[in-house]
Amino acid sequence: MMADSAIHKGLAGVVVDTTAISMVDQDTNSLTYRGYAVQELAASCTFEEVAYLIWHGDLPTAEQLGAFCAREQANRVLNRSTLELLRRIPETTHPMDVLRTAISYLGADDPAEDDGSVAANQAKAEVMMARLPTVIAADHRRRQGLDPIRPDPELGFAENFFHMCFGAVPEPEVVRCFEVSLILYAEHSFNASTFTARVVTSTMSDIYSAVTAAIGALKGPLHGGANEAVMHMLTEIGSADRAAEWLDRALAEKRKIMGFGHRVYKHGDSRVPTMHAALERMARIKDAGALMELYAALETAMDERKGIHPNLDYPAGPAYHLMGFDVPTFTPIFVMARITGWTAHILEQQAANSLIRPLSSYTGLAQRPVPVQAQRRAG
Repeated sequence: MMADSAIHKGLAGVVVDTTAISMVDQDTNSLTYRGYAVQELAASCTFEEVAYLIWHGDLPTAEQLGAFCAREQANRVLNRSTLELLRRIPETTHPMDVLRTAISYLGADDPAEDDGSVAANQAKAEVMMARLPTVIAADHRRRQGLDPIRPDPELGFAENFFHMCFGAVPEPEVVRCFEVSLILYAEHSFNASTFTARVVTSTMSDIYSAVTAAIGALKGPLHGGANEAVMHMLTEIGSADRAAEWLDRALAEKRKIMGFGHRVYKHGDSRVPTMHAALERMARIKDAGALMELYAALETAMDERKGIHPNLDYPAGPAYHLMGFDVPTFTPIFVMARITGWTAHILEQQAANSLIRPLSSYTGLAQRPVPVQAQRRAG
């Protein structure tokens, strides 16, 4: 590539392919899944319905949804070897590393791992959607010295996750707030982890390898790990009266303020109002007025100083905290939702595949002769 060619760091502004799965419209600041506004989906659909939509292109009929949910419920249980693997992973291992390892093992344990047909990969995607929550919940309890809880096939996707984590299902409004977060996190066009999955898929590797790579990308604090970083940040600040002073110091130190700004949304993340409303409901249920005052104070200070708006991770982090999840579980919850989007993109990439292989602009030394050995020894 010529040295004077245009460079797009981070592929900013580069359109690399087409997709029919979701659209982020920068002009209207909106997000749609298969043509439906995400806010409307979050208001009236279950996560299972949205997962079906993302994979199949249309919302399911009652019969289709019943069959889909039955498969999901039947696929939740981990076999003995997977549970043994989870027990042997060091307790200090980050939950995202546990997920990455678990997906690799699911692939190694699948006799049809190399079957890349559409039907096989759709079935594998459904299995991963069903089993990831079981892995996350088992690891959540393991960190607390507790045994895993077997999935309950009588419970829905979101309810069952609470059951497996805590041994009980909270009031319906809490479950609904959680489900809203899953819907909002489910898909987001060519984000870093999704693009990673598509790159791996473009090499004609298997679906487990693509998802494992996507988990690695999502772990980063500039992507999925931001919801964890938000809660650490709010804990560090401590109270609303310290927010402005803390922010001034952080900006002076050129620290990254987590939960604010977005590569695509320049006028505010369109998912935030819906998630913020869910956070407010959680705050009322848990009587968390002080946390909401801190949340608002930092948001105001950031707007006044930088004019930068929150992204989805800003309300999601404290919402998960109020639901009772420990901070290391936040990003794995993101994975629970995004597995639908990742695998939809994997299937879409396979359907019209072209190896993703960008160019680079070389800035190193010009070509030069290799010195003879005597000259190299002489230094």
